[in-house]
Amino acid sequence: MSETEAMLSEVDALRGDIYQLLARLLRQSPDVELLAWLAELEVEQDGTRLAECWAGLAKAAAQADPERLQRAHFRHLVGVIQGDIVPYASWYQQGELMEAALVALRRDLRVLGFERSERTHEPEDHLAAVCEVMGMLVEAQAHEQVAFFQQHLAPWAKRCFDDVADVETAFYAALGALGSAFMESEQARISDRAAHQPVRLVT
Repeated sequence: MSETEAMLSEVDALRGDIYQLLARLLRQSPDVELLAWLAELEVEQDGTRLAECWAGLAKAAAQADPERLQRAHFRHLVGVIQGDIVPYASWYQQGELMEAALVALRRDLRVLGFERSERTHEPEDHLAAVCEVMGMLVEAQAHEQVAFFQQHLAPWAKRCFDDVADVETAFYAALGALGSAFMESEQARISDRAAHQPVRLVT
C-alpha cells in the first residue's frame, strides 16, 4: 500500500467513525462515558469550520448533564407526537412522513443488501439510520457511497442539522453545527473528486 493509499484509508476510517457518531447521538442521548470521551477530544484548530465545530461539541460535552440531555433529546428529536425537529428525509423533502423519499431509500437499501432490524421502530429515512448506512458504505469502501450520499443525504441532511443547531440545548446545538459542517465537507470532497476525475474523449 502506498503512502497516499494509507492516508486515504485513514481519512475514510475517520469519515466512517463520524457518520456512526452522528447517528449514535441523533438516535439517543449520550451516556456518561461518551460525554467524557467527547469532552476530552483534542481538536487541532486548522481554521476550518469543521474543527471549530468539533471544539464546540467537546466544550458542550464537558458542561453537559446526562439526565438533562436525555430529556432534551426527547424534546428536540422525539416528542410525544413529534419533537422540535422531525429528522426524516420525507419530512424535509415532501413535507410529510412516509413519502417518496422513504420509498426511494427503501429501494436502494434493498439493492445494497441492507435489511431493517426488527428492533428498529422508526422508518428507514430517519437521519440517524441514513448516517449509519453511509458510515457502513464508507467503511466498506463501497463505490456506491457517492451516489448514496447525493441521493439520500445531500438534498436534506444539512438543512436538518442546521435546524438542530438552532435548538436551545447547547450540546444538541453543537451537534447540529458539527453535522452541518460535516455534510458541507462531504459535499466538497465529492465535488473535488469529480473535478479531478479524468475526462474520456469518445471519437
